[in-house]
Amino acid sequence: METVDQLSLSLFSSSTLNENKIEISIFLVSIVLAYIFMHRWNQRNLKGPKSWNYQRMHDWLTEYFVESKTLTLQLPFITSVYVADHANVEHILKTNFPNYPKGEDFQTCMKELLGDGIFNADGEMWRQQRKTASHEFASRNLRNFSTIVFRDCALTLSGILHRASFHNKEIDMQELLLRMNLDSICKIGYGVEIGTLAHELPDNRFAKAFEQATGVVSFRFSNPLWKLQRFFNIGSEALFVQSIQVINEFTYGLIRKRKAELQETKATDDNGDKRKHDLLSRFIELNENLELNGDKYLRDVILSFILAGRDSTASTLSWLIYMIMKNPNVEEKIYEERIAFEEKQTKEMTGYDPKDPIKSFPEKLAQFASLLNYDSLGKLSYMHATITETLRLYPAVPQDSKGVLEDDVLPDGTKVKAGGRVGLFESASPFKFSAFQAGPRICLGKDSSYLQMKLTLAILCRFFKFHLVPNHPVTYKMMITIAMKHGLKLTVTTRPS
Repeated sequence: METVDQLSLSLFSSSTLNENKIEISIFLVSIVLAYIFMHRWNQRNLKGPKSWNYQRMHDWLTEYFVESKTLTLQLPFITSVYVADHANVEHILKTNFPNYPKGEDFQTCMKELLGDGIFNADGEMWRQQRKTASHEFASRNLRNFSTIVFRDCALTLSGILHRASFHNKEIDMQELLLRMNLDSICKIGYGVEIGTLAHELPDNRFAKAFEQATGVVSFRFSNPLWKLQRFFNIGSEALFVQSIQVINEFTYGLIRKRKAELQETKATDDNGDKRKHDLLSRFIELNENLELNGDKYLRDVILSFILAGRDSTASTLSWLIYMIMKNPNVEEKIYEERIAFEEKQTKEMTGYDPKDPIKSFPEKLAQFASLLNYDSLGKLSYMHATITETLRLYPAVPQDSKGVLEDDVLPDGTKVKAGGRVGLFESASPFKFSAFQAGPRICLGKDSSYLQMKLTLAILCRFFKFHLVPNHPVTYKMMITIAMKHGLKLTVTTRPS
């Protein structure tokens, strides 16, 4: 009887808890709806836009910027000031930099994924990571290691494209580029090969979880009810919790393994010949004597670089390939530059014959790739200009959101209020064309991104021609980066080698 009573009490408590949750949910939703109604009522006499089309936000903002480079938008719960004027951008990113941190809204959305990593940190935490990371990104060892990784991944991608051309197979180029970038960033960041770009394009728990988690945090910026969903663990937020568990399991496991390897190496490698050059190893070594040498700190640092390096470079490469398909004259100029580059470089190498008919296609690919390094890629000026123009038309991160600590007046006279938000719209000065940010937060990975894009495109445009699938819709989807909503479906043919 006691067991029955306990069971009844347990069921009653569970039922009561569920009823309370439902009541709280209804109450909170009612408050939100009432607030939105009052917000719209208070807007009735305001000038300017009173609502926005989120799905085409970038185009919508551009249309307004034709008339004015600064736009104030009263949104539910927050006032946002959108800025495209380069003087205002410089004021926010440099002149009054301390007043415009990442902000509580941004940090709250990204906290569970990025923690206190460099792209989500402010103040002393950010300065410390920035100092350490800037030193590492400037090192020749990391640059040489990155070049090898980028080259290997580009050759793996080329092998997949070669097989696709042989079978006249339709592919999603954006998906392949995302896989290539995740493989390369995990190799550079963690020193591990996760192999998502293998021939059969296998599923990977970490890769899938990372994709899901980044998608959810991107959606949070347009979903005012995400905290409610998070509280009740429903919808996309329930999926996010599962994704974070997989990401943490993968990441902390690698950190523990790498620490053990480094300890073993120290005991047996007196000359430092076995020193690893991935970012995780370097941050472990550099931070051994600092208070922030916890596993969570390392996890946050590396995940931040993976997030920044994966999507932004893949989206830029996708838009560039799309643009050269739409502009055949540009494609041919890029190809001609490759041929001239190859002929010039081979004159300086013995035993290299670009017209050798005996070599197989993969051998030709590898032979050409051997010519590519940081210095030689600097000679491909037309390709550099093409990448930069693509970034102007399709900036990898179209909007950069900042919080506002104290009331301020922008150079054009626009007033911004503490607690609000400013969004910098990509529009020469780095403050006019800020695809890689500007001022103290200018992107540390800019040179690395250009290196990967140049190396990848040098190989792809030398050996392949791309053909857009007829009637395939090409448009962006609203995320932190400007990814293609429906992917980039195309077929590929090989060029004469």
